[in-house]
Amino acid sequence: MPLPVEAGVARTVHGDWHALRTLWPYLWEYRGRVLAAIACLVIAKLANVGVPVLMKRIVDSLDPRQAMLAVPLVLLVAYGLLRLSTTLFTELREFLFAKVTQRAVRKIGLDVFRHLHMLSLRYHLARQTGGLTRDVERGQRGISSLVSYTLFSILPTLVEITLVSAILIARYDWTFIAITAAALALYIGFTVSVTEWRTHFRREMNELDSRANTRAIDSLINYETVKYFGNEEWEARRYDESLQRWERAAVKSQTSLSALNVGQSAIIAIAVSLIMWRATVGVVAGRLSIGDLVLVNAFMIQLYIPLNFLGVLYREIRQALADMERLFRLTAEHAEIVDRPGAQPLVTRGAEVRFEHVDFGYEANRRILHDVSFVIPAGHNVAVVGPSGSGKSTLARLLYRFYDVDSGRITIDGQDLRDVQQATLRAAIGIVPQDTVLFNDTIEYNIGYGNPGATYAAIVEAARLAQLHDFVSRLPDGYRTAVGERGLKLSGGEKQRVAIARAILKDPAILIFDEATSALDSRSEKAIQAELQAIAKNRTTLTIAHRLSTIVDSDLILVLEHGRIVERGTHVALLAARGVYARMWELQQDERGLDADDGKSRHPDHAETDDRQAAELAEPSAAAAAAAAAGVRGAL
Repeated sequence: MPLPVEAGVARTVHGDWHALRTLWPYLWEYRGRVLAAIACLVIAKLANVGVPVLMKRIVDSLDPRQAMLAVPLVLLVAYGLLRLSTTLFTELREFLFAKVTQRAVRKIGLDVFRHLHMLSLRYHLARQTGGLTRDVERGQRGISSLVSYTLFSILPTLVEITLVSAILIARYDWTFIAITAAALALYIGFTVSVTEWRTHFRREMNELDSRANTRAIDSLINYETVKYFGNEEWEARRYDESLQRWERAAVKSQTSLSALNVGQSAIIAIAVSLIMWRATVGVVAGRLSIGDLVLVNAFMIQLYIPLNFLGVLYREIRQALADMERLFRLTAEHAEIVDRPGAQPLVTRGAEVRFEHVDFGYEANRRILHDVSFVIPAGHNVAVVGPSGSGKSTLARLLYRFYDVDSGRITIDGQDLRDVQQATLRAAIGIVPQDTVLFNDTIEYNIGYGNPGATYAAIVEAARLAQLHDFVSRLPDGYRTAVGERGLKLSGGEKQRVAIARAILKDPAILIFDEATSALDSRSEKAIQAELQAIAKNRTTLTIAHRLSTIVDSDLILVLEHGRIVERGTHVALLAARGVYARMWELQQDERGLDADDGKSRHPDHAETDDRQAAELAEPSAAAAAAAAAGVRGAL
């Protein structure tokens, strides 16, 4: 429901002042340049006002009885110097202030960018990328526009009005300044009131523009999905719906602008006519000279030409303030996860990970994890399995501290994650995610992202360990091959290998494998699984898996259901227990058996796993005894 005009204006005025207060420190950092630019502005306007005064003297110095014009040379020289000074100091003002404006835009943009990265994953899952980027873009442009219009248009006009008013009061009768003041007051009042009325049209245009942009970007990002379902026209219609609403708001905005321009022109025309009438009467009565008539006419032209754009300037300034308000609103967005005062760097001494009675929910009324407790001893590998939605990936997000737990705690070597610096925590963890999204850059850049200071040789070695080097070597551009938006030029398996190489290059103390081989075929999975086991050796590792064959060698396997750990133990012990894990194992083996019945020979790793399963199921007591002898389950 739209706000009443009064409420909307009040809210906007408050936001305007907030935007100005936020912007001011960025400008005042270069106070020397600001003051020098203002000085140049005043000098330029003094020169500009001096031109009509000098023109009056030139006209009055002409002798009408002579055919030849005898104008004092010094007045002509002074006239030329004043004209030059007006341009010179105006350009000098812009030269001095250019660095101030652009540096402010740069610093604010950087601060907003950093702040957006500080915001929680919860915020970024809810945001709309198209609208967000448009708000940042318009906000930065608004800063430049506000400074430009204020310093280069509004302030010079105010200085000139002050100087002209002083001359009119000192040299002419009260009617001149009365007409000028009344016209200015009427003009400004009319412009402000009509522009305020028009502002909600522009604000509506901005909102609709952001929505249309969001819808377009979302559709283009999901290009393949659109094509899969043949919904190009459906997407076009949805986009056009937004554009139609924007079009209606734009037409209203333009129509109201025309009404504003007509009213402004009428006020200016009446005021100038009255001023010229008073000047003409004075000349006829002998109180004023022809030079005075020229002076007054020049003053009115100088005043009303910039005032003719006051409506546009005022509207643009208000729009710039509105855009800045949206930008600064992003910086005011609460960062849900922040370092506590005095937070210390994480110190790893083997990197033992503990989850102690952890409860967590993304929403207050929807709990994901219930009293989850387990330990990953330093250098050990713990696997988590369970159906979709059971909370497996949530464990990884909590370990990275993308969210804080609702109750309980998570520690690394006894240090609560909430008491250490986030940067050092995340530097100690490497992840191979299930859904690998790459930057729109080269393969080299995406692998090197794991360690931005790594050498090319280190990047190649990481690619070798991830079984990626041979594939990259066959590409025409090698490691400089662009991967496209979100890595769409690569297959799922190739992207996953890049993610593995990136994790290898980071060389972290803790590793998280979140379905790290889900996009690979069986042969590639077997080759890479050996490499994953090699890089995980002597590292604390959390493996989130769907394919149970990839975690049979884990030191401990946790089975999650509905956010609770319902089983825990080694592969052998869990099969012997004949519980949830055993049923999952049998189901996956049955699926592999169906693949074999299709005429495909079983892959050696499948046969090996099946044989091992048969042996384990045949001797459950021996398997359980072996697990007990190892003592792993008790230690974990």
